[in-house]
Amino acid sequence: MATLFGSLFVFMLIIGLHEFGHFYMAKKAGIRVNEFSIGMGPQVFNKKRGGTTYSLRALPIGGFVAMEGEDELSSDPRSFNNASIGKRLAVVASGAGMNFVLAIVAFFLYTAILGYPTGTPVIGSLQENMPATEAGMVAGDKIISINDREVSKWEDISKIVSEEDSTLKILVDRGGETLTFSMESKEENGSKFIGVSPVYERDILRSVKDGFVMTGAVIVSIIEVLKNLFTGAFSLDALSGPVGVVQVIGQTASNGFAPLLMITGFISANLGFMNLLPIPALDGGKIVFLLIEALRGKPLSEKIEMNLSLIGIALLFGLMIYVTIFGDLARIIG
Repeated sequence: MATLFGSLFVFMLIIGLHEFGHFYMAKKAGIRVNEFSIGMGPQVFNKKRGGTTYSLRALPIGGFVAMEGEDELSSDPRSFNNASIGKRLAVVASGAGMNFVLAIVAFFLYTAILGYPTGTPVIGSLQENMPATEAGMVAGDKIISINDREVSKWEDISKIVSEEDSTLKILVDRGGETLTFSMESKEENGSKFIGVSPVYERDILRSVKDGFVMTGAVIVSIIEVLKNLFTGAFSLDALSGPVGVVQVIGQTASNGFAPLLMITGFISANLGFMNLLPIPALDGGKIVFLLIEALRGKPLSEKIEMNLSLIGIALLFGLMIYVTIFGDLARIIG
C-alpha cells in the first residue's frame, strides 16, 4: 500500500505542478484557460470558476491545461494564438520551470531533514545486530583508535576498518573515560563495516545551495546519458520506462519520507529537462515552433506543425514501449 501511495504521490505532485506552471503563467498572461485537469479519463469532479473548469479525472496518469486557441485558431482576443510570442513562450516553458523548482525544493528538504556529517569521529547512531552494538558501544562514544591506528576524523573509521583484518580492537572516549571494545567486522559486497553512523548537523544555507547544485547535477547526468546513447556507449535497454520508475518509487517510499524526497527531486528534474528537448509534441518542440514564428514573422502552417507533432508522438510512444518491454519487463522477468 505504501508503494502504491508513494508512486501516486510522486507522479501526481510532479505532473500536477508541471501543469500548474502552464496554468498559472497562462492566467498571468491573460490567456483564457477553459479547463485545468489533474488526471486523465472520465471526470469524477469538476467546478467552474472564473471561466475555467477545474476537474479531477479518474486515471492518475497525467493532467492537462486546455487553453483557448492552443490547438486550433480562435478569434477570441484572449486566446493562446492571439497572445504575443513572448507570452506564449513563457506559458510553454513554465511547466518545465515548475519541475525545476520542485526539484530544488525537494533536494533542499532532503538535505535539511537528514543534515550533514560533522566529520568528527563521534558515533551518532548504531545499527541493531551489528558488531559495534553487540560489543557494547553507544551513541556519543568518540572513537580514539582502531587496532592502535589513530582516528582523527570520521572518514578514518571506514578506511581503517576496510584495511585491517576482521578482528578489531577499538578504543573510545566515553565522557572522559577510555574504554576498549573487541569485535569482528562484517563484510558484504567486498566492504567491511561495524554498523556505526556519524553525528549529523543541519545547515539551512548549505541545504539551499545544494538544492540548486543537486538539480544541476541531475541535468548534467541526463546530458551525459543522451550523449552516450548517440555514441553507442549506452544501451536503450538500460533505461527505465514507466514500470521501472514506479518500481523505483515504490522501493524508495518504503524507506521513508526523506528518500522519497530525493527520488521526487530526481524525477522532477528529469521531466523538466526532457520536456525542453526540441522534439515535436514536447514543450521544447513547441518552443522551437514559436522561435521559428518569431524569425519568419508568421507561424508554420497548421498542417506541417500537426504532422511534425504526430511524428514526435509516434517516436516517443515507440521509445516508451521499447524501453518498457526490453528494459523494465526484461529486468523484472530476469
